[in-house]
Amino acid sequence: MKIAVFGAGGRIGSRIVTEALNRGHDVTAAVRHPENYTVIHEHLKVAKADLFNSQDVETAAFNQDAVVSAYSPAKGIPASTIKEVAIPLINGLKQAHVKRLIIVGGAGSLEVSPGLQLVDTPDFPAEYKPVSLAHREALAIYDAEKELDWTFVSPSAEIYPGTRTGKFRTGGNQLLTDANGKSHISMEDYAIAIVDEIENPMHIKGHFTVGY
Repeated sequence: MKIAVFGAGGRIGSRIVTEALNRGHDVTAAVRHPENYTVIHEHLKVAKADLFNSQDVETAAFNQDAVVSAYSPAKGIPASTIKEVAIPLINGLKQAHVKRLIIVGGAGSLEVSPGLQLVDTPDFPAEYKPVSLAHREALAIYDAEKELDWTFVSPSAEIYPGTRTGKFRTGGNQLLTDANGKSHISMEDYAIAIVDEIENPMHIKGHFTVGY
């Protein structure tokens, strides 16, 4: 398959690129500064693209089977940009006639009990709240999108660089926890779930999560 990954230079995006390449897919790394992107692979090409520009999105997404948005605001960039990129991303894909979109989301929109999302719990860390709320607002935009075959993938509450084990669970929109009550997933295993969903779509126009 041909897969374009926006935010390919980020911690999660880079692992999605690696996972897809290791499975034999042709990957386009769509990044704002290709001169800083150093990955070299025979099945990888690099495209200069700004997610805030629908024309850039169209160009990078053209002739792709699926697009992954692993956008994460860099230091000093407002969390609100997570929501703001949704419209140019959607418009760019429509212009490119690409329907399949996978979005790297946040854990804050997952329910910890019926009707109560993680971001709304009393002990939710204040420093993570702007990003989590922006992800939730972005999810509402994707949820209203009728033309694209989108999927919003929330990690567990804690996601970190770790080991590729291939041993994890997927769930709906409820926070997953392990036997000790911890909600966590490695970026490597999260990337597996992303590429699994591209290869075998199970959550078209839906929201799911990944955890141990």
